[in-house]
Amino acid sequence: MPIDTTYARQISAAADEMLTMAAAVTDGMLTRPSPCTDMDLATLLGHIDGLSQAFAAAAHKDFGPMTSTPPDPTRSELSPGWSVALRCHVRELADAWQAPDAWEGMTQAGGVDAPAEVMGTIALSELVLHGWDVARTIGVDYTLDDDVLEVVYDFHHPPGPQSEREGMFGPVVEVPADARLVDRLAGLTGRDPFWPHGTLEE
Repeated sequence: MPIDTTYARQISAAADEMLTMAAAVTDGMLTRPSPCTDMDLATLLGHIDGLSQAFAAAAHKDFGPMTSTPPDPTRSELSPGWSVALRCHVRELADAWQAPDAWEGMTQAGGVDAPAEVMGTIALSELVLHGWDVARTIGVDYTLDDDVLEVVYDFHHPPGPQSEREGMFGPVVEVPADARLVDRLAGLTGRDPFWPHGTLEE
């Protein structure tokens, strides 16, 4: 049976939205706090840049320090030419997962070995959730289509015990069942859907 590569399209859409968010960031915004605890926007963008490189390598099965090292988001650094580098690395991640063989066999990222189809879904989740984080930080709407959000929601639902989520997500934030999918996804992954917006003014 052919490998299901349907999430390749969702990864591409999430990458496009991430790059739209990043393009709206100015240097004056980089010190803003983000919804991610202990991470300002600069640290968050540095983390996104690093995970993009790691998950692109995972798709290519290019194993080494980039895939074998557990992430430490709070130690992520943003290079002086961050906007160009981030754009390149996010696009490379999306392009890497368009290849059917990226979804085959086993692969590695963050020091964890997993089936490639699982790792590709995690890559999608990282793009979607951190895209939301960036959008909240800079005060713009996150407009990713529900068919992309639904894949990530279903991947994380139902949530496991908090002891198994530590280091990935905070406690689930209760959100009404009839709330927008993007708000339910935020709450499911320990984010406050009503986390205060910033503004685009420096």
